[in-house]
Amino acid sequence: MLYYVTTNPGKVREARQYLGDETITDYDYDYPELQDDSMEAIAAEGARDSYRTLGEPVVVDDSGLFIKNLDGFPGPYSSYVEEKLGIERVWDLTQDLEDRTASFRCVMAYCDGEPFEASPDPVDKDDRAAAAATASGSTEEDDPLPVKLFVGTVRGEITAPRGEGGFGFDPIFEHEGSTFAELNSEEKNALSHRGRALAKFAEWYDTR
Repeated sequence: MLYYVTTNPGKVREARQYLGDETITDYDYDYPELQDDSMEAIAAEGARDSYRTLGEPVVVDDSGLFIKNLDGFPGPYSSYVEEKLGIERVWDLTQDLEDRTASFRCVMAYCDGEPFEASPDPVDKDDRAAAAATASGSTEEDDPLPVKLFVGTVRGEITAPRGEGGFGFDPIFEHEGSTFAELNSEEKNALSHRGRALAKFAEWYDTR
């Protein structure tokens, strides 16, 4: 059984469209989140911690909204900023910017305690067998658990909140004329950062 470890039910709904109800079980485990500027390191350490706890194959993800003219803010701290400031305040910070270009980015991390064979995935091209195993913050520096990473990115711009769907920053992220909150789940999944990462992971996982 594959465990998708998250406290966000919206993420589970998106994941099931790629992985199916039979191969994924949502596990409401709030793993300690590494404080790091690298989403790769955060996701990798979350996968390791979750695998140590469950002892079963796990996948976790870390996602962020990166606003170009705010030096990438909120980036890896997106969930904290959403909780403490809210999407309206983030829109307030950007509405006077001439360029409100932004991107959503998702890093998905898989761990099952076993090594991985080399692949053309550019994320782990330098150490394909261990992927993010040497990410900062690891508690197993001498023999870290191997983690496989999959990255998805989608570009757009920040706009005034629109739409009733989605979650997180979806209402203020516009892509090709629609905010993510204005799309149904199938439309969003087809082009979102998480959908793109999930598509890469699902293709690889079928061969695992």
